[in-house]
Amino acid sequence: MTATTAPTSTTATTPAGDRTATPVAARRRPVPAAIPTSRLLGVELRKMFDTRSGMWLMASIGILAVLATTAVILFGPEADQTYDNFGAAVGFPMVIILPIIAALSVTSEWSQRSGLTTFTLVPHRGRVITAKLVVAAAVGVVAMVFALAVGAVGNLVGAAIAGIDPVWDISVSQALTITLATVLNMLIGFMLGVLIRNSPGAIVAYFVYNFALAPLSMVLAASQSWWRDLQPWMDFNFTQGFLFEGDLTTRQWSQLGVTGLFWLVIPLAVGLLLIRRSEVK
Repeated sequence: MTATTAPTSTTATTPAGDRTATPVAARRRPVPAAIPTSRLLGVELRKMFDTRSGMWLMASIGILAVLATTAVILFGPEADQTYDNFGAAVGFPMVIILPIIAALSVTSEWSQRSGLTTFTLVPHRGRVITAKLVVAAAVGVVAMVFALAVGAVGNLVGAAIAGIDPVWDISVSQALTITLATVLNMLIGFMLGVLIRNSPGAIVAYFVYNFALAPLSMVLAASQSWWRDLQPWMDFNFTQGFLFEGDLTTRQWSQLGVTGLFWLVIPLAVGLLLIRRSEVK
């Protein structure tokens, strides 16, 4: 005798009286491929500039760079016609604008209520925030290269108009540390956006941090000896100033690392934890 096997049914069991039987194979759906990181980066870069606020903030960097360079050429004495002064004049508006752009790149998901769409298409929120972080750092580097390029042109034009030799008083290593300082300052705005997730709140917090706490720290250092000793280990704004001077010592790098840990890394980690656990409405 030979054993027989019952044929395998290709239809799902349906209640009695239900004449429509759905094939099992028809209910199977292919698993969609994950969105590649390159596409995420491209989308997040475009989202930084495809709003009116983002577009005008970036446009204002170029406009203010030209105005600052022109002002140094027209009103600065010959002694101030140096590459360092041109670069500082162009870079000052970036200190204000770039961190705001970084903060808005995060808070827009909540203020413009696009978070539901973003985190539905990419459920892994860490990938989205990482893409925003990489794009913010890249924008900071490109903006600083732009500032140095505009400063170089201004230095050449200013020296030609004044009839003097151009002064190149920024070394390559100093240019790199200045770029690092710009990126770190931009990441402060990014961190505040992650931590607060509200556009007005993040912008106000950045202005308080940069234009209220920093002067207060300098006043305390000038009047209180105990704070003067602690400032290099507690004030991230102060230690970032080392980067503009270039040629940091080992002690200065250590102070920058300690202050960056407490003012940037730990708050950013807390903000990322809150984003992963918060409900997107």
